[in-house]
Amino acid sequence: MIQVKNLTKTFDGFKALDSLNLHVPKGAVYGLVGPNGSGKSTVIRHILGSYIPDEGTVEVAGQPVWENPGVKALMGNIPDDFYFPVSADMNEMKKHYQSFYPAFDGQRFEKLAEIFTSIDRKKPIRSFSKGMQKQAAFWLVMSCRPQVLILDEPVDGLDPVMRRQVWSVLLSDVAENGTTVLVSSHNLRELEDVCDHVGILYKGRMLLERSLDELQNNIVKVQIAMGPDQELEPLPQEFTLLHQTTLGRVHTLIVRGEQEKIRQTLAARNPVVLDLLPLSLEEIFIYELGGQDDGIKEILV
Repeated sequence: MIQVKNLTKTFDGFKALDSLNLHVPKGAVYGLVGPNGSGKSTVIRHILGSYIPDEGTVEVAGQPVWENPGVKALMGNIPDDFYFPVSADMNEMKKHYQSFYPAFDGQRFEKLAEIFTSIDRKKPIRSFSKGMQKQAAFWLVMSCRPQVLILDEPVDGLDPVMRRQVWSVLLSDVAENGTTVLVSSHNLRELEDVCDHVGILYKGRMLLERSLDELQNNIVKVQIAMGPDQELEPLPQEFTLLHQTTLGRVHTLIVRGEQEKIRQTLAARNPVVLDLLPLSLEEIFIYELGGQDDGIKEILV
């Protein structure tokens, strides 16, 4: 649904994006992760059609985005800092959105009012707290029934209950309507709960882009203990040992490879203890990318 190929963008001699490639499948929830200055906002502005590439292409639904109002009408955007006119209330903003988005659903707007009950529809939105303004933005954008939804730090400022409600609405849209969602966030733990694809952006380049299943099925934590007269032999070359620690006779290995093959290979050595444990998304990133550069640690803070 979103296809970015060899995208390069330079500002005053600084290369913000360097031959970037990014692919978000239709109906996916894609988490875009990266430290400040990695290029996340620049990518998003290209996808929304606000920037024209220096080099490369950006397509949504198979069409270029730049100067394409038809494609832009398919997309909804909730930036980290949402702008509302000074005196506009929810009713006025509803009319504004209806004039720009042909798919705006008035019935859904009223239905979503049952979730965002703390918002006074007749009060200027600019007078709300940041969290309340974020709720107003979700209410309006989700009423547009976008085919593609671009979110930048989407739940910052929301309390835990509202976070769950917002994610519930978003994921229901994905399941029922095939909505494609691109989420830019620093919160790896939250992305792990909602995303099925992940991309790590660093210094304008994509370091890693995979489905979450592929990530989790191809790297595993192994805890193994051998008998008193046994030594732990090196792993076959088909597996990659990313990290190893030893405490007494218990060895903890982080191994990249097919999990079942790892289990069978180690079980054939007749260990006293053998456990394969799943890793969190944060742990996967640490072991997969920790050696890239000291700056990569910023992603994991």
